[in-house]
Amino acid sequence: MVYNEIHRLRKEGFSNSAISRKLKISRNRVIDYGKMKPDEFFKFTLSLQTRSKKLDPYRDQILEWLKEHPDLSGAQIFDWLQEKLEVNSVTEGTVRNFVNELRELHCLPKSNVERSYMAVPEMPKGKQIQMDFGETRQLTTDGKYKKLYFIAFVLAHSRYKYVEWLDRPFRTTDLIRMHENAFDYFKGMTEEIVYDQDHLLAVSENAGDLILTAEFTKYHQKRKFKIYLCRKADPESKGKIEQVVKYVKHNFAKNRTFDNLANWQQSCMKWLERTGNYKVHHNTKKRPVEVYTLEKEYLTQVSGTYIFEDIYTASITRQIHKDNVIRFNGNRYSVPVGTYRKDAPNIAYVDTSDGHLIIRLQQDGQVLARHKIFQGKGQIISDPSHRKNSHTKRNKLIHEVEQLLANSSSAKWLIEQLTERYPRHLLDQLQIVLSVGLKYPDYIEEAVQEMRRLKLTSANDLRDIAFSLELQSKMNTIKEETQLNEKYMNLIAPERKEDIYLRVLQGGDS
Repeated sequence: MVYNEIHRLRKEGFSNSAISRKLKISRNRVIDYGKMKPDEFFKFTLSLQTRSKKLDPYRDQILEWLKEHPDLSGAQIFDWLQEKLEVNSVTEGTVRNFVNELRELHCLPKSNVERSYMAVPEMPKGKQIQMDFGETRQLTTDGKYKKLYFIAFVLAHSRYKYVEWLDRPFRTTDLIRMHENAFDYFKGMTEEIVYDQDHLLAVSENAGDLILTAEFTKYHQKRKFKIYLCRKADPESKGKIEQVVKYVKHNFAKNRTFDNLANWQQSCMKWLERTGNYKVHHNTKKRPVEVYTLEKEYLTQVSGTYIFEDIYTASITRQIHKDNVIRFNGNRYSVPVGTYRKDAPNIAYVDTSDGHLIIRLQQDGQVLARHKIFQGKGQIISDPSHRKNSHTKRNKLIHEVEQLLANSSSAKWLIEQLTERYPRHLLDQLQIVLSVGLKYPDYIEEAVQEMRRLKLTSANDLRDIAFSLELQSKMNTIKEETQLNEKYMNLIAPERKEDIYLRVLQGGDS
């Protein structure tokens, strides 16, 4: 199918690069397939099935990873082979080629999220550390999802990295402690540190004059490094750390299962040693760990141990989420609808008093919300006055699902099942159904019927069934095309004698 598409698009005038982007395959493969005649390609595909490869013993495991996580990159599979299966006898290019063949053979296209970055000037040794925060959502060993938070530091010259994780949002005390850990890991600190505008660091940037939080001001006065605070929406000034945050998310954390924070941090440190600081950097063409051995001589030694007991602990901040809640000690507490605003800081200051959680928009401002602190975990503590009726949205989604399904009885059954099974998450379930209809419009009706037959009750089951139906249809198409190719290859053209062609040229009957 890919071979035919390449040749079809070439005839329509598409360039190799455009075909590569359109079919989501490498440009080299487009060039190679474009040079092959049909019989050459057929022999090539047969050779792929019969030729032994170094990674054949791990084929089933790699295929399982790709089916479970279709967005896995070849680089991440290369790292997993080293970590999980202790495979060190193959190169990253071998792994990438093997993964590409499996994707094509089993119809497992890769979806990528692209983000562009601007290049930043190279820094001299010992000049600059860049720092930024990141967060991920990880599947846990008990089948649930948990949000994790990390802080990343990188030496701007050598690209030598340090990463530390938490299973809750950061406080200023965490930030200070992790600075000390990073300096210990680097064996020193640089002349300046680059930061994003963040509520843990700076209350505001007054036309370039920094107003730091009390906690960080005390720490900065102790360590005496220079601070470079980026403007909002200006990632170019800290492009190196932007790449590190992306690297941590997509190479280390992506599709990894979380058990506990200690094991997670230990795995991350091993990843830094094995991959993050060892692999050749794509810009410098050098290993960060090797360049670091030269840069560390230029770092300023950190003297003494910072006394954390002297840090003020007055300010605790929390992010206001899109659903107008803040998280505190494992639970979610409501704020009035409309508190969250797009393109606003969405930071709340929280305090505890007499068993109650007090939420403000300014540290010393008016009380926005007051809740009794819940002792358990995983609950939503909501003030009825903060909420507005969401039935209008629910009814709208139900109507859209009814319009999506041509069979009214199927639509009624599905809505009843979701309403009964997921009363608190009905909106989410209905939105998943609508997304299935957009992605698999030819299979949505059959998927609902199959869902009824199997007595399943989740929109996620509907999505999985629709995906399976589409995959089965593609496999059948491949099988039919293969059988057709084999049929025509076995045909032999009839031979004609030379005198027949002579009579035709002379105007005679053939």
